[in-house]
Formats: sequence, C-alpha cells, structure tokens
Amino acid sequence: MPAGAKAFELVAKFCYGIKIEITSSNVVSLRCAAEYLRMTEDYGEGNLIVQAEAFLDEVFGSWTDSIKALEACEEVLPFAEEIHIVPRCIDSLAVKAFADPNVFNLPVAAQPDAQSKGDVILWNGISSSANKPQPIGEDWWFQDVSFLNLPLYKRLILAVESRGMKPETISASLIYYAKRYLPLLSRQSSSDHASNVNPGETISFPSETDQRVILEEIVTLLPNKKGVTSPKFLIMLLRTAMVLHASPSCRENLEKKAGAQLDQAVLVDLLIPNMGYSVETLYDIDCAQRMLDHFMSLNQDAALSTPPCIVEEGHFLGGPDTLQPLTMVASLVDGFLAEVAPDVNLKPSKFEALAATIPDYARPLDDGVYRAIDVYLKAHPWLNDTEREHLCRLMNCQKLSLEASTHAAQNERLPLRVIVQVLFFEQLRLRTSVSGWFYVSENLDNSQNPSGNLEYLKNGGSHQINSKGRAVGVDDMKERVSELEKECLTMKQELQKILKAKRSWKIFSKTFGFRRKLQPCNSEASCELKEPEASANGLQNHENGGMPQ
Repeated sequence: MPAGAKAFELVAKFCYGIKIEITSSNVVSLRCAAEYLRMTEDYGEGNLIVQAEAFLDEVFGSWTDSIKALEACEEVLPFAEEIHIVPRCIDSLAVKAFADPNVFNLPVAAQPDAQSKGDVILWNGISSSANKPQPIGEDWWFQDVSFLNLPLYKRLILAVESRGMKPETISASLIYYAKRYLPLLSRQSSSDHASNVNPGETISFPSETDQRVILEEIVTLLPNKKGVTSPKFLIMLLRTAMVLHASPSCRENLEKKAGAQLDQAVLVDLLIPNMGYSVETLYDIDCAQRMLDHFMSLNQDAALSTPPCIVEEGHFLGGPDTLQPLTMVASLVDGFLAEVAPDVNLKPSKFEALAATIPDYARPLDDGVYRAIDVYLKAHPWLNDTEREHLCRLMNCQKLSLEASTHAAQNERLPLRVIVQVLFFEQLRLRTSVSGWFYVSENLDNSQNPSGNLEYLKNGGSHQINSKGRAVGVDDMKERVSELEKECLTMKQELQKILKAKRSWKIFSKTFGFRRKLQPCNSEASCELKEPEASANGLQNHENGGMPQ
C-alpha cells in the first residue's frame, strides 16, 4: 500500500468516521492510498479521493504547501506520477517562480524578520520603514527548491526554462544547488558554504557516486548562452569533475564552456592541479591547452577578418573590439606560462606549444612571454643552445619595451644571437627616435614662419619664436638628445663587456661596427647622428647567411 502504515491508519479512521487532519505533508500519501483502494464516489458520496483532490487544489495555490507536497511525492513517486500529482506540483511552482512573492504572500527565507540597521525608530517606537516593502531579488526561491532530490529538481528547472525564465537566473539556481550538495565545490568557493545552509542546520552530503551523478546532471542543465555562467565557476566544476572521475564527455563539455569565456578568467582559475595517475607536472598543462585551443577556434577567424592595427607602447591604436579578447587571453597565457615555468618536469615542447598558440598580433608587447622564457631558462639550466634558441623564437625582439630590452641585453641565459638582435633593434629604435625629434622641430619651424623671417630673442640660453606668441625650447630638445646618447653609450659599454668575455663575438662586432667609439656631441653645435655604412653592410651580410632578423 502506498505510504505504508501511516497512510493505512488515516484511511481506516476515515472509513470509521473518525475525524482526520489533512495537511500538505500527508495529502499526497492519502490521495495515492485512496486511488489504490478505489475509494471513488461509486462507493460513497464524499469519498476520500474527492476530499483529497479538493484539498490538493488549495495546496497548489500556496508556494510553501506546493513545496511540501512535492517533497512528499518522493515517498510514493510511482503512484504520484500515475495520478499526475508530480506534474501539477511542478507546474504550480514554475508559475510562482516567475511571480512576485508579495503577490502570492509567499514567505521568503532570505528576508530578515528583525528590523534592519538602516531603520529609523520614531518616538512612538514605530519604524519609519515598517510600511516600506523590502526589495526581493530573483533568487528568493533558490533555497526552497534546493531541498528537492535531483530528479524532481531537474524537472522543475526544465519547467521554468520552458516558460522563458532568464538563463542567468537558471544558472544562479544551479550554482546554489551544486554548492549545497558538492562539498569539494564549496571549499573552492570564496564564499562560506554555511551561506547556503540555515543556521544550526546539519546536512549530510551524498556519497561520491551520487555527487558524480549530481555534477554530471548540473553540467547538462547549464545554459549554453555565453557569459551566463562565470568561467570561475565552470573551472571549479571542472576541478571537482576531475576529483570525482566524472565522464570524459562531462569534462569535455566543461572545458569547452570555460574555454569559450577564457578572456573573462583570471590566472588563479587556470592553475588546475594535475589529477592524472602519471603526474608529470604540478598543474594540468594539457587541460589549459585544450581550453586555449577552443577559445582560439572561436575567436581567431573573427580577428583575422579585421584590418591590422598599429601597436604603440602596449596599446592598440584604432584596433577593433574583436582583438580585445585575444589581447586579454594573451596576457593571461603569458602569466600562466611564467607561473608554471619553474616546474622542472615541464617539457620544452609543451611550453612552446602553449605559447605559440597565441598569434603574434595578439600581443601588443612581448614582455610577458619574455619573462616566462627567462623563468623557464633559469629553472632548466641543462638546455642546450638549440633548445634555447627555439624557445627564444617565441618572442619578437622588436616588441620588447625599453625595460625588457635593457634586461635582455644583460641576460646571460639568452643565446648570443638573441642578445645581438635585442641590441640591434634597440639601436634602430634610438635612431628613429632622434630622427623624429629633428623632423618635428624642422616642421614646427617651417609652419610657424613660412616666409622665413623669424626674430630670435636670447633669453637664458633658449630661443623664443615671436611669430605667434608660442615658444620652442631648443634646450629641451638638446637635453632629450643627450639622454638618448647616454642610453646608446650605456648599451655599447655593456656590449664591450660581453665582447671581452665572449671572444666568439668578434665576427658580430666587425659586421655591425660596434667597435666604433661614440663621438661626443658639442652642446653649442647641432648633433648629427650618421648611420655607419658598416651597419648596413653587416645587416646585408647577415640577411644572406647570418643572423635571423
């Protein structure tokens, strides 16, 4: 008999005319027992089936009573399904989940009973905000439905989704439910797990097998819309799936969902501990590679269809919005590489594969990948010159900042060929900068005095232009040129030190003309920087069979 002895006792009392109390907790068992005993109107007017159905109609009008009735269906689930009590309970709850709780006078668990701290108490003891309705969020029903078992909860989520509930709300409810029954997920969360449990309430977590089933079902219920579920929570689910040994399809689904939103992730999210049986590295590099590959497959086509951008000082000038996610992921991957580089078990092939996945145009500056390469070379001193050169090909020496170039020129861990490239491009940058200063100064003079008649007035060693009341400080330009000369002199001195220690550099020094001494600039006369013919000839010789550009 459905519901066992308790239901039989109530039915017996009803048959003998003893008054019984029908509640939202026992009406489902009574209705199933009456159906099992065929207590219809054919055997007596006002029989138990009719009275139970009448009370059920009242139950479906209340949120709390509908929750209690649905929970009671778990005990007599096959019978309750047969007489359609479960679908009616779920439909009732789905309708009310869309409505304002104040309309149906629904109790909200998260709504505090005591007065808030912001209330103002008047002289007669009445709160000034007593008549003001408290704002209620869309998550008011999360805690109530979290007590349902997984099959009933899944049916409720599908019901509210079919009625058009926002994916953000559905995702938030799934997160609440997952944190309640997956302790591993709660420990990774920044918020305390007790926030999902009432004070003083003790909850028994399911077994590991049941947790795996819950996790796999939640993954299938997550909305597919991009941006609805945060990548932080998706990667937390992925870590839990690895610990619980979830199915490969479940982990692959999570990797794709997280990879599609990799531009919204942070470095801590990618540091997934390696859960494999043959643990080679501390962090799961293969998982990060798969997520990155999925992100690039979704975004690289859109980025390639856009016009190229101008890169200056680490920023895109006039670049399209489609490159912004790629730039953020490039910075994320560079930080991840620097974090995993000290692992002595990390093979160069995996390091190169992960770094090479990011295209060159996605990095405004290569300082991040240079730092990762430097950390890797420091942690792997046994690499030969060929392997070091392969790693250094991942960075573009022309896209290093001034600080990174200065550090690279003095970095003994880098191959000699790379150091020469850094110094060469730094010299070109210096010449371009100085030429730009003279070009701007000449154009400014021509634009301010097109007729050629300028009146110069000496004032403290500086020249003033009186044509339009604006002044051009020649001393400032001289000071800038002097600073650039000092930088060039410093780089050449560092190079001479390396030349003394490395005799093999004589070929490079003769080719590029680094032995020529810097001519001091006369402060009273104008500075002229002439490019030595040896540099041009040396560059041509290396293009034919020497250093890679």
